[in-house]
Amino acid sequence: MNVKETLLLSAEQTEKAGEILRGGGLVAIPTETVYGLAASAFNEQAVANIYVAKGRPSDNPLIVHLADAKDMEACCLDIPEEAWLLAKTFWPGPLSMVLTKRPAIPSIVSGGLDSVAVRVPAHPVARAVIAAAGVPLAAPSANLSGSPSPTRAEHVISDLYGRIDAIVDGGPCAVGVESTVIDMRKKPFRLLRPGGISKEQLEEVLGPIEVDKAVTGSLSENEKPASPGMKYRHYAPKAPVLAVCGPGDASARYIASQIGENDGVICFTGREAAFGKARFVLPYGEESNDAALAHNIFDALRQMDKLSPEKIYIQCPDDRALGFAVANRIKKAAAFHVITVKPEESV
Repeated sequence: MNVKETLLLSAEQTEKAGEILRGGGLVAIPTETVYGLAASAFNEQAVANIYVAKGRPSDNPLIVHLADAKDMEACCLDIPEEAWLLAKTFWPGPLSMVLTKRPAIPSIVSGGLDSVAVRVPAHPVARAVIAAAGVPLAAPSANLSGSPSPTRAEHVISDLYGRIDAIVDGGPCAVGVESTVIDMRKKPFRLLRPGGISKEQLEEVLGPIEVDKAVTGSLSENEKPASPGMKYRHYAPKAPVLAVCGPGDASARYIASQIGENDGVICFTGREAAFGKARFVLPYGEESNDAALAHNIFDALRQMDKLSPEKIYIQCPDDRALGFAVANRIKKAAAFHVITVKPEESV
């Protein structure tokens, strides 16, 4: 692809970002989850350029970011009352809803499906850019496809500088993992990707929901993903990853028994001393602090990537609340190479 002159914009330069987007350009913007690579959702060529810049498979759908919940009607058909209730409860915030798309949304936005995922981000800079652009913005994570998602502007610069038109630096992202995605097209509603809004929070509003099989395993080559992050290896550093689940003391003992001197460990804070043989050890939060684990996991993966270990072991949190989202990202980074350790097995 042709090398672009990428502008580095401050958080105050939202009008300039909007101008670039109205002209069909690509702009990386901060959200509360991760940085997104935005283009006008109604501009088919601009959206096509997102796939090129990221090296993203064309059947991997994008999420459309709105300025306000009422803008759902410009993008979606057959919106159920429960979707409006979720919007009232969780927007602006890290929740994306899959609904039937209007013809005005190009097919390329949804990977050829008749649906579209929409959300209203909570980050004030993201919302200011959407307002300045004057249109909904299609925006996947602003990274090269498959690599760890970007939670800081420097991550975007590392992956996409020279590939896109501008990067708006809004500081580190607060949540650190992508939005929750729920399919609202039919009942029972179905969780497609865990994220910043937990399954438990959704069920407080909706009652019981299903969990899609792609949350806990991989789709086959022939299956079309209904949401980003469902099909392809995501969030991954260059070295192979093994996700180790189970209580922190048990998973630490297991990893310590397996690691080689050129391996790396991303561990719960306070467990560092257990991995004396490992060449690289990075803590990413206390085992009980889901918010810290979510905030730090992608930065830890990128830091570890720079160290070039032969293999990476990661202590994986329980499938609870926000920990469910962190565990999902770790398992996808590991291409679902997962070991679950029980206390008695680690002795």
